Amino acid sequence: MDVEIRFIDSSKGKGLFAKKSFSERSVIFEEEPLVACQFSWNAKCKYRACDHCLRPLETAEENARRLTGNTNLILPYPECCTTKKDTIVSCEKCGVEYCSPDCLTSANSQYHQTICLGTHERNGIHPLELLDEAWRNIHFPPETNSVMLIVRLLSRIVQCDDPQLAISQILQFCHRTVNEDNALAHKLLGYKFSDQIDKLRTLMQQAFPHETIQQFVTVEGFKSLLALIGTNGQGTGTSALSQWVSEVSKLPLADLEKTNLDQFIDKLYQDIDDHTGSFLNNEGVALYMLQSAANHSCLPNAEVSFLHNNTKLSLVALRDINEGEEIFISYLGECDLQRSRVSRHRELMENYLFECECEKCLKECDNFYITSDEDEDIDV
Repeated sequence: MDVEIRFIDSSKGKGLFAKKSFSERSVIFEEEPLVACQFSWNAKCKYRACDHCLRPLETAEENARRLTGNTNLILPYPECCTTKKDTIVSCEKCGVEYCSPDCLTSANSQYHQTICLGTHERNGIHPLELLDEAWRNIHFPPETNSVMLIVRLLSRIVQCDDPQLAISQILQFCHRTVNEDNALAHKLLGYKFSDQIDKLRTLMQQAFPHETIQQFVTVEGFKSLLALIGTNGQGTGTSALSQWVSEVSKLPLADLEKTNLDQFIDKLYQDIDDHTGSFLNNEGVALYMLQSAANHSCLPNAEVSFLHNNTKLSLVALRDINEGEEIFISYLGECDLQRSRVSRHRELMENYLFECECEKCLKECDNFYITSDEDEDIDV
């Protein structure tokens, strides 16, 4: 690897550092997730994605028809669709779909055998079904996380030949106090739903009556897992349609054809916005060992990207990075980064329990200002 994780100090913990120089827009590294899963409502609303890597299972045309509500829609240049329907397979027992035999094999070997529910087991009262339903009832779209990520984490422990190795991987993420875990768990659920934590924990305990994972289904252990996914979960998104748009944009078209195509795509996205709104993609959440070691900066030198239309993460340099330099990403969205230092600090403290001391924040220390109505309730 061209990066390494280093211990910085007792207050900052670990960080990710470059072992070589990287030029702007170059890929620093790529990483498969430890675990990943589709959001519960996203799957419930029939956004078809591989259950392992979230690669789209619809063609671009099928995707566009569903999102626009127009069953007669025809996409030009169908050869630009990247979905390979002939490689799709499903679990013989439960029918869950995968984009390829490789993903089916990987899922089975890592976690799926433990949580696979056959037709006779899907009766609406299995603890895993009730857990998924309970989570949906307190997390309406837009979703940002999923308790089913914890399900897959625990399944990995149960199926692993060396359970202690799988546990040690999880514990690499967990390094907070009990009080911090409690605050983050409540924040993840939303304080009005914080009384649901024990219900979720009980269902998880019923779904995993395995001795090897008992430390994670205690009250403190379960809250630590909620805090783990709340602070380390990385959102992912895939789309057959966006891939088609990317591919058709590369076609060597005449000017008139290019103009007609651009107008077609503009209208297509307007129709989607009218029918579906902003919920375009197969969306989910994943945990990444390397990416999670990257610290935050409000002036990041790298960003997360998904270049393969699945859950394989690419970390891309936003500017030239020198050998030995720490690699920073932003934990905040693009809009939040443009807000005041006080506002950014509030978001980071609420969601990650730290106060940022990055270059941008230090420069703004003596320059307090309000940038939006949302900041007006900050106690200064």
